[in-house]
Amino acid sequence: MSHEHILELDPLVHAPVRLAVLSVLAGVKDADFVFLRGAIGTTDGNLSTHLARLEGAGYVRVRKTFVGKKPHTTCAITRRGRKAFVAYLEQLERIVQGQRGE
Repeated sequence: MSHEHILELDPLVHAPVRLAVLSVLAGVKDADFVFLRGAIGTTDGNLSTHLARLEGAGYVRVRKTFVGKKPHTTCAITRRGRKAFVAYLEQLERIVQGQRGE
């Protein structure tokens, strides 16, 4: 396995918090901010930063509304995000197979 294959991993997806966000969102229709924060175990600020990066790339859709006077943020993976996530997993599998000599 050459190092080029490892370098082909999408750096936007590869960051641990962003990978965790996409992993959670790939399995649900959408998730609210509090659920994501708890599922991933990160801080509000850290999650917000990573969601902004994913949203900027078109990988997630972030919707901010109010429930009464309380802000409510929901997130969903987009088609583009799902495609990038699947491509990342496929590339990771090729790397693993290469290491096993398959």
